[in-house]
Amino acid sequence: MRVPKILLHSATAAEIEPTLSFLKAFPGYEINQYKFGNTELDLCVSGAGMVKTAFELGKHSSISYDIAIQAGIGGTFGLHGIGDLLRVEEDSFSEMGAEDGDIFISMDELGLGEQTQRLLYPHRHKLLEHLPKAKGITVNTVHGQDNSIQKVLHRQQAEVESMEGAAFIYAANRAGWPAVQLRCISNRVEKRDRSKWDIPGAIHNLNLFLIQFLKALDEN
Repeated sequence: MRVPKILLHSATAAEIEPTLSFLKAFPGYEINQYKFGNTELDLCVSGAGMVKTAFELGKHSSISYDIAIQAGIGGTFGLHGIGDLLRVEEDSFSEMGAEDGDIFISMDELGLGEQTQRLLYPHRHKLLEHLPKAKGITVNTVHGQDNSIQKVLHRQQAEVESMEGAAFIYAANRAGWPAVQLRCISNRVEKRDRSKWDIPGAIHNLNLFLIQFLKALDEN
């Protein structure tokens, strides 16, 4: 019988620590490799940012996974509430392009590639159907200034901001993996005020669903 194989990516171990504790309760796990039920899971904790994400996921590109999951927290531009869990099937390298005075020229317009990344093989599951779909942008510099926020929203129909999402989608598409990006909202994208953030709550909601999802994948 074929053993289902999952790739789980997160920028940091802290974002998925409850899930890692769940996986470590099963015998036979090794560094970055876990077994639970009838399923094998490879873990990729890349570090923050699109460069690290692309490099670390590239190490797995020759493996045929049944599903690749990116799980992390992120910021909202206001359409979603803190603690909301979303699935992102469209993400964008929003900063990649060129400036011509006050005009931003996208990668597409420059003829240097596709700025927006859409999952070619979005994983379908009844649990995922209950999660709202959101459009993301991936940045090197997290927005925290009104003028820059308005500029990016003028160019992009962005709902969620992260530092890894588009790189994950790009890697999943190139490797041919069925995939899902899960983002739980920890803060609004605005002038930086950590007193308004709820990282523990976002991590709790993310992992509550992630553990349930992994159990369901093993049962199917």
